[in-house]
This record gives sequence, C-alpha cells and structure tokens, in this order.
Amino acid sequence: MFVLLFIFIVSCAGLLVGLLVPGLLDLLLLAVPCVIASLILLLRALWNRGISRSATKPWIILDGSNIMHWKGAGPDIAAVKDTIQFLSAQGYAPGVVFDANVGYKLSDRYLDGLALAKLLGLRRDRVTVVARGTPADGVILAAARDHKARVVSNDRYRDWTDQHPEVAENGYLVRGGYRAGRLWLNLPDDPPR
Repeated sequence: MFVLLFIFIVSCAGLLVGLLVPGLLDLLLLAVPCVIASLILLLRALWNRGISRSATKPWIILDGSNIMHWKGAGPDIAAVKDTIQFLSAQGYAPGVVFDANVGYKLSDRYLDGLALAKLLGLRRDRVTVVARGTPADGVILAAARDHKARVVSNDRYRDWTDQHPEVAENGYLVRGGYRAGRLWLNLPDDPPR
C-alpha cells in the first residue's frame, strides 16, 4: 500500500512540475497517465483491503423474511437493518436471504437483491432474493453450511433436519425479536463455528 501511495504522490508531483515549470510541458505526457494509473491501482488496493478485512469476519446468515416480522406490526425492513447493525457491531459479516415475495410485502412491487442491498446498506453480494417457487429455507441453510455460519431466524427448520442436521446443534440457530422496543438475540457466548 505504501509503494502505491508513494507512486501516486511522485506522479502528482511530476504533473505539478509539468504544469508549473516553463519548458517542461512534455513531462505531462508521462505524468498524466502515471497519475491516472497509480490512482486506479491505489483505489483498487483500498477496495480489496476492505473486502479482505470483511472476509476475515465470521459470517452469519439472516432469514430476512422471518426477521422483518419481528416487530409484530407487519413486515418492516427496519427490523432487518437493526439486526444487521447489531451483528456487525458484534464482529459478524451478515448475509441476508429473502423469499421471492419480499418486495410485494414491503412495497407492493418486486424488489431484487440490489434494491434490498441499497435499503439495508449492504454490498450486493450480501443479499439474496430467491427465485419464485424456490424455498428460501434451503438457500439459507446451504449458505450457512457453505460459509460455516450460524442462522438468525425464529424458524426451527424442522422440515430440513434430514438434509441439514446442523439445525439441531445448540447455538446454530440464533433466535431474536424485540422486547420493550429493543432488539435481542440469543447469540451463544462461544465464538462462531
């Protein structure tokens, strides 16, 4: 990272010299592409650093369609946002899976993963809306297995215990809700799997 920053600074200095010193206008032919290239490389390195930092956090998969009913007054995306913020503060990297009809429940129109990711303040690759006719439960449990993650939901997934016996493990399913207007989750004290 330091090397890229150094190259960017030197390139900017060359650009300034080419602009300010009479007779060195030709230096711009070299300095301008160097500034652009070093800026692109620097931004790319910063982006990758942010991604790798979040990749070291333990994943946790949220059953978004279940969580959005936790406040009790119909579907509310705020409950999912609260849960994401809480889990992020606890050091988790949340991913959310929704049923295909989530958009119709929230806004009387279809919402895809990108639209929901914007609503939730997550990257697009952290939000999934299953295809119509696909049970979200299977996708949630498969994602949790793939990422060695826990699942946040009040669903017990009893119909899935043959295919996903891990749902019976203590601490695998994280229940939650609201008490006196405050979010609670029964996160286990042990570190994530």
